[in-house]
Amino acid sequence: MKKNIGNVLALYPTPAVVVGTEVGGKINWLLVAHIGIIGHDMLMLSMHKAHHTNAGVKATSRVSVNVVDEAMLPQADYVGCVSGAKVDKSDVFAWHSGEAGTPVIDASPLTMECEVVDDYETETFDNFICRIANTYADESILGADGKIDYGRLKPVLFEMPTYSYLKTGEVIGKCTVAGREYKKGHEKA
Repeated sequence: MKKNIGNVLALYPTPAVVVGTEVGGKINWLLVAHIGIIGHDMLMLSMHKAHHTNAGVKATSRVSVNVVDEAMLPQADYVGCVSGAKVDKSDVFAWHSGEAGTPVIDASPLTMECEVVDDYETETFDNFICRIANTYADESILGADGKIDYGRLKPVLFEMPTYSYLKTGEVIGKCTVAGREYKKGHEKA
């Protein structure tokens, strides 16, 4: 039997990313775990309105989305714990400017440069709708087919109810294979 536990957001864990943008002439970083997919070329960054970083995203309409792996977790956690309004976070990561002009973290194995196309505001959050301009992948995370291998990447996941970071797990199946097997077993003779 299932128990109603209220209006709990229960879609965690989500990938942890560090977003980068320019705020008041300085590069600023923020750890974000409220991130979503909107189609195949767009994503959403949901960021509390109190974040200093939001002003830069609004002013420049550009942001980098740097996937966090275990090696960069201490710095990523740090930029999520302190405000850029009080602390200069520009030198926490070594970075370079991407082709679309966003700050790309050198240590991140996977970065997407994005153009902000909309801001869907709620009472407490800016929900930046972003079009992906460029994706940079470290060659070590690419498979023989040239595509991202998440078994190699092993992005850090964030789980909200316990405020914990998790490692990605093992592959348990391939998309559409289980469905085809299910269909075969349930077809009428």
